[in-house]
Amino acid sequence: MMNTNSYIVSKLTLASVFALALWSVSAKQAVQAVTAGQDMKALASSVSVTPTEARAIAKEAYIYGYPMVDNYRVQYSYFVDKNDPEYMAPWNQIKNLAKVYTPDDKAVQTPNSDTPYSWAGLDLRAEPIVISVPKIEKERYYSIQIFDAYTYIVGYAGSRTTGNDAGNFMVAGPSWKGETPKGIDKVYLSDTDFDLAVFRTQLFNAHDMDKVKHIQAQYQVQPLSAFLGTAPPPAPPAIDFIKPITQEEQKTSLEFFNIMNFVLNYSPAVPSEVALRERFAKIGIEGGKTFDQAALSPEIKTAIEQGRADAWADFAGGVKQLTEGKITSGDVFGSREFLGDNYLNRWLGTVGIYGNAKEEAMYPVYRMDSAGQPLTGANRYTLSFAPNEYPPVNAFWSLTMYELPSSLLVANPINRYLINSPMLPQMKKDADGGLTIYIQNESPGPDKESNWLPAPKGPFATYMRLYWPAEAALDGSWTQPKLLKVK
Repeated sequence: MMNTNSYIVSKLTLASVFALALWSVSAKQAVQAVTAGQDMKALASSVSVTPTEARAIAKEAYIYGYPMVDNYRVQYSYFVDKNDPEYMAPWNQIKNLAKVYTPDDKAVQTPNSDTPYSWAGLDLRAEPIVISVPKIEKERYYSIQIFDAYTYIVGYAGSRTTGNDAGNFMVAGPSWKGETPKGIDKVYLSDTDFDLAVFRTQLFNAHDMDKVKHIQAQYQVQPLSAFLGTAPPPAPPAIDFIKPITQEEQKTSLEFFNIMNFVLNYSPAVPSEVALRERFAKIGIEGGKTFDQAALSPEIKTAIEQGRADAWADFAGGVKQLTEGKITSGDVFGSREFLGDNYLNRWLGTVGIYGNAKEEAMYPVYRMDSAGQPLTGANRYTLSFAPNEYPPVNAFWSLTMYELPSSLLVANPINRYLINSPMLPQMKKDADGGLTIYIQNESPGPDKESNWLPAPKGPFATYMRLYWPAEAALDGSWTQPKLLKVK
């Protein structure tokens, strides 16, 4: 069961029940809360705030917590629910996918279809976890990206950061204290008990999959004690994982805050956020506690729902800025040190959850054409590169199609979900040596089909990915070409 950090609260006397009634909560509600075993200090806090304050707190908490709840939804699917069709493996075991993502994969929005993934959910409560990799040929890009429960990037191993030699990397949770063990090349310190390791291994072409499988088979994930050959520590308590809600329900259900409380229980407050977390507790949002909407007065419940609506209004404004290029992917993915307390930007990152920090990958996005009109499969578009003026990268680049609003890959008759730089030798060049990509719902014809990126019939967006971007991309001297509507 859950291991909470609840503070000791005196039981309510009959007098305190009547006192609560004077604070706009009925004695009946308070008695029901006692019977249900609710934490009465949290209840008292939730009803002692004004509706105005509750609305403001709910907005802050929703913005802060959305990435945690959405990440938990994915982790539950991948590492907890063995009946889920997208289940990967138990905690602290690696699952290698010897394939790229297709339209059948729906758990993660805006998936990359360039690199076969390996996934590992990390339970760091008992001891650190060690990730071991083999030596990989220098021409092949790979990365291991480690996320905490907030969706902050804890760190990277791989081609850009640690090189392509064999290595052992240790991920430790907030309770770990100690020196770097022998044989460990690098330690990654996480602020949360449950983390996620995302492996990306470059696939050069369809004939290269066997080599990728050979590399994936050599990835290892194991507890530190197993790596060192020592006796393991006592097993942590078993957890009754709370059932997540759907992405759509995350927008409408107050169960969102109950799931947030569950995740917060394994995410101890960092010093800079202690006051913020105490503020959330005023309306019952606190790690290890039950958020019981039935115990809220109608006024407070309405205020919390209004706060959620206010949060979505801010999110819509952020998406507009993303669409206009005023906020870029480089602003919404990164470490705690990089993102700081910009919780709205962290939430905006869930549009492409588990995206890379800009040093690892950049994501120029096309949601509008050159005239500022939304993209739709009812039109035809082109994207052109001048001769030898492709996106500047140290690894490779790609352009991937996503239908909206789902942000999932698009089924099409040629099973092509992206165009990437390894495909260039098979693509047809323009007369001047440049390259034109045809982006439309129907085939542009046999002579142009090698350059066709199929689109859905309705709204869509395309994401460019620059893996290990070169300095010209990072410093802004290179800009993405415009996407033109064909008249």
